[in-house]
Amino acid sequence: MIAGANAASITNKDAQPQVLIVTEAGNKIEMVVEAGATVSFCPAGCFVTMPSGDRETFAGSESIEIINGAAVIK
Repeated sequence: MIAGANAASITNKDAQPQVLIVTEAGNKIEMVVEAGATVSFCPAGCFVTMPSGDRETFAGSESIEIINGAAVIK
């Protein structure tokens, strides 16, 4: 995904990869976040479907952790 100073970042604290569905500017993308990895994405706002099925709206400045398949927004 696109990295940037104002991008959201997500860290996968789980032991297995997690798949997120990111909808940005009308385009849906499956984003795989490997175990222990941190990924920057969503610099201009987006909608994300988390591995747990929860849907979140991000402005592009959030810090998120995936713990047991659920998102914890900081």
